[in-house]
Amino acid sequence: MLVLLPPSETKSDGGSGGPLDLDSLAMPQLTAVRDKLVAELIGLAADPDASRAALGLGKGAETEIARNAALRTSATCPALDRYTGVLYDALDAARFTKAQRAKAEARLGIGSALFGVIRAGDRIPAYRLSGGSKLPGLPTLQSLWKPVLPQALRAEAAGHLVVDLRSGTYQNLGRIPGAVTATVLTERPDGRRTVVSHFNKHHKGLLARALVLSRSEPSDIDGLARVAEKSGLRTEIASPTELHIITS
Repeated sequence: MLVLLPPSETKSDGGSGGPLDLDSLAMPQLTAVRDKLVAELIGLAADPDASRAALGLGKGAETEIARNAALRTSATCPALDRYTGVLYDALDAARFTKAQRAKAEARLGIGSALFGVIRAGDRIPAYRLSGGSKLPGLPTLQSLWKPVLPQALRAEAAGHLVVDLRSGTYQNLGRIPGAVTATVLTERPDGRRTVVSHFNKHHKGLLARALVLSRSEPSDIDGLARVAEKSGLRTEIASPTELHIITS
């Protein structure tokens, strides 16, 4: 099973690992694009105004720009510990046992505008680049990733169920045909259902946690729904590739 998570704009600082080693990251087919984007972000960081414009940053974003300037020299830590925010709070990796963390590293991938997709245990520095950003002089990120990312993901996931919890922006960088997606819906007292926005990431984080902790290895959406239900989530199978998580 491969569970793909979205990244987060917010990231932790520091780390105990050495500088970024692109050759150590999963899916080496992506190294050339990764290297190109790292170089572009470092160069862009030399012009704070251009960085703010390209990355959608406001004034007072010196920390974010400094992170990009130091991409090849700053400390790294596992991606699972680098990303923060609502989804990662619900995933609660800090409380994983050693065995559970090993499962997380085996089962979780994380989408990234800078790295395409990485594994949870890949060591990365803090950085700033969003899926919708457009770097000066380069094609769109979608144009850069689409020629290489889908094929790399298919090879990484060969023979396994893929649960794609990435947002649309990151799915568009590289889709996997047949992947199961999850939609979070709120059910109102009158029975009407609406797509959740505020709690979407929270419930996807809970689903990811359930899939990490599960002793079973789902091979289809029915098995996925059973794991989710056992963890306390209410689900419905909307199609062979779409699971609904129902909240109230």
